[in-house]
This record gives sequence, structure tokens and C-alpha cells, in this order.
Amino acid sequence: MLQIAVTGKPNVGKSSFFNSATASKVEMANYPFTTIDANIAIGHVIDTCPCKELDVVCNPRNSECRDGKRIIPVELIDVAGLVPGAHEGKGLGNKFLDDLMQAKVLIHVIDASGSTDAEGNPVEAGTYDPLDDIDFMENEIVMWLYGILSRNWVRLARKIGAEHLDVSKVIYEQLSGTGITVEDVIEAKRKIEPDYNKWEEEDLIELTRNILKISKPMIIVANKADLPTSAENIKRLQEKYPYVIPCSAESELALVRAAESGLINYTSGDSSFDLVEDGKLNKNQKTALDYIQTNILDVYGSTGIQKALNTAIFDLLDMITVYPVSDEHKYTDQKGNVLPDAFLIKKGSTPHDLAFVIHSDIGDKFLYAIDARKNMRISSDYELVSGDIISIVTT
Repeated sequence: MLQIAVTGKPNVGKSSFFNSATASKVEMANYPFTTIDANIAIGHVIDTCPCKELDVVCNPRNSECRDGKRIIPVELIDVAGLVPGAHEGKGLGNKFLDDLMQAKVLIHVIDASGSTDAEGNPVEAGTYDPLDDIDFMENEIVMWLYGILSRNWVRLARKIGAEHLDVSKVIYEQLSGTGITVEDVIEAKRKIEPDYNKWEEEDLIELTRNILKISKPMIIVANKADLPTSAENIKRLQEKYPYVIPCSAESELALVRAAESGLINYTSGDSSFDLVEDGKLNKNQKTALDYIQTNILDVYGSTGIQKALNTAIFDLLDMITVYPVSDEHKYTDQKGNVLPDAFLIKKGSTPHDLAFVIHSDIGDKFLYAIDARKNMRISSDYELVSGDIISIVTT
């Protein structure tokens, strides 16, 4: 299952984001290091299910379908808050960095209102610049990776030359356990001085920075978007960075709890909610819901929680949703379940790639694939598109 790391300094709403994205109950408080051990839970991304188009009733196994929306699970990890000097072990730095390394994408939660200082302490809204947090977060991770790589670099460089080793493979092995691949290193290395013998400290730092951006793309969640000092900061963030999602995690939590209590009809990602019975709401509840609709949903189109998860998976990781079946005529598995599984797979993947994602044995025994919609055989190098329903034939 794909893993997303929820990162950020203390007291910016990381745990509120995590709770609202996973319906978990992680401890929240207004002081640094509330989160000490990493919390792991299941969130979801949402894509269109083919059931409506095909006019069938689906029976999902690895996911859920709600009125034509396929709810696909992903794993979220909420790690301890990061503080300046984390790469040197300050705060819970080493634990934080260890915890997030297996994630494929990072969601960086910041306090868009500027009411949390660099250490995660509350300050007057608007007195801290949240843009400072972006470079700080990246720099801490880069310097931590650089520390691992540079520790034995002189010796490794000599060994590469003496034994004619592959530079990228040596770097990959040095960074083993961080979720970084050889392909990530190869791509990152293209952007710096090609002769490793000429690498200075700044070259190694630039290399690790490139590796991080390739292997752990980051989305910025601008939390507390409803506060008066947030709007201008969000505008500045969006002008500088490609993926910035305005967000109110507290609003999402309130809406989810109201829906669970039967007060409203609401699905995460919606731009509005429906009251079940207006008379059930007390004055405070009605005021709170009116505030959320006016200051978050009407302004930004959603609370930002579901948009952040979908953006992380479908845009940053460039994933698509594919539906493997056994019977291409009935769109079922061997037990008769209609559209049973939804698999997230990299855009550009082939049916043979899909076979390996399903199971290594199926990949090894792959013969060909059938496009169930067209009921026709497709080539093994056909590039899958989102929503494809594929039957794989094996030996």
C-alpha cells in the first residue's frame, strides 16, 4: 500500500490533518512534541468507479464504492514534529527522519496564519512567515541524507575508482533503508558535475537535494486557512510553489463528527453539506457550521483534506486507477465479484507491469492482456489509462 508521510514542525495541525484524513483519534494539544511515536492509519483517495458508466453493481474487495466514487485506501504516517537542527539529532529529529523515509510522498503541513514560530511555539498571528518553513523542512532532510552519504565518501570514491564500481549503485547502497531507488540516484546525478572525482561538499549537498525532490515529492498543506492572516500567505505560497492546498483540518474534523452524529450529510472533499434536520442543531453547532461554509467551503471549495490526498497520489506520484478482472465479459473475479479491486499504478505502466503489481507469480506467468471494455487483446507494451478494466491471461 502506498504510504504518505504527514510532516511539519510542532503545533501546526499535523495531528488534526491526520485525524481528519484517517478518522483516527490521535492526541492533539497546543504544545510541541504531542506526537512522539509515529502514528499509522488508513486514509483514502477518491477516483471515478466504472460501475455507473457500465450500469453494473460493483462488489469491491480492496476498496469501497460510494455512488460511483471508488474510495481507495492509502497509508498515512503522522511523524513527530520537526525543529531546526533535527538532522543533528535535536528534538526528535533522527526519529522523525527515520519514520518518514519509507513514504513515497510527503505532505508538509504548515500554519498559514503565521501564528507558530520556528520551534512550534504559539505566537501572535501574522508575526511569523510560514514560507520560512518550506526551506527549513527541505534543508533538514537534505542535510540528514547528506550526513549519511558524506560519512564515508572519501573512502567510497577511492573504492569506486579502484574497483570500477557503478557510482549510482554505490550511492544507492549508502542510502539503503531510505526508500530511495537506484533510478532516483541516476536521475539526480544527471543534474550535477558528471565526474564524481571533482565533487565538493556543495556537489554532494546538491545531489542529495535532487534525490529528495525526485524520490519524495512534497505537497504543501496551508492549514488554518480560515484565519484572517492566512489569505495573503496562501497567495504568496501559491505564487512560489506548484502544489499548495489551502486547508482547515479543524473544519474537516467538525464536519466529519457532525456527519457521524447524523446532523449533516457530508462526504470528504465536498464543497457543501446538507442538514439532516435543522431543528437538531443547537445554536453553537449552527454557528460553527455556518462559519465553515462561509469561510472555508465557499472560499476554497473544500476543507482541503481530500484534495491534498488526491493531489499527492494522482498528481505528485502520477498514479492512475486500474481494475483487474478475471472475466472480461462480466467484469468479475473468479468468485463473481464485479469490479472487485482498484489498483493504483504509475501512469505509463503496461499490462505486464500491472500483472507484477497484482502478484509476482502472475507477472512471471504473464501471456497477454484483454481490454474488458473493448473485449479485445491488447499489446504487452500498451500504456494503461485511468479507469482501464484489464483481464490478464497467464500460462
